[in-house]
Amino acid sequence: MINKKQILENICYTKLVYGRINKKLNTQFSEKQIEEFFFKILKETDEKFFSKIGKNYYIENTENSVRLTINSNTFRIITADRL
Repeated sequence: MINKKQILENICYTKLVYGRINKKLNTQFSEKQIEEFFFKILKETDEKFFSKIGKNYYIENTENSVRLTINSNTFRIITADRL
């Protein structure tokens, strides 16, 4: 079972991921803006849109047309993709 609360409490980022996110989403967000946007997406997305495949969590948010990929062991954001 996926624990949304645990993901929200432990989510983290590497320095390199901010550039990857801006590139893949075609945005120019600051690090803080990315963190706030992703926290909002995670908080507002119903758990039925959370899935775990292999070592990653995938969170699909159709409202914002974004899919987040998070490592299930470290809770690090790996990437974000447009849906």
